[in-house]
Amino acid sequence: MKKYELMTIYPIEEDKFKAGTDLVRSVLAQFGATVEKEEPYGDRDLAYEINKQKRGRFVLFTVSANPAKLVEINAQFRLNNNLLKSLFVKLDDEKNK
Repeated sequence: MKKYELMTIYPIEEDKFKAGTDLVRSVLAQFGATVEKEEPYGDRDLAYEINKQKRGRFVLFTVSANPAKLVEINAQFRLNNNLLKSLFVKLDDEKNK
């Protein structure tokens, strides 16, 4: 298992945000990833429109996951209409200690 930061962007509507975060957590659990930390970053203007949205609600997850499963996790994320964007970034080994 490797550690990753997962930045996610959701619509700012509360019901879509809640549905999106719930789905992200369930997809991660389905593929054996564990969420170590969840940090809300609040509502922010987007650099460009995504699905006709000009603002998004950002959440940063710290996740331990199997690197071989990331492609499948990202494929499931793309099916979620309540998740505008997501990005996995591998943490350096020095940060993991």
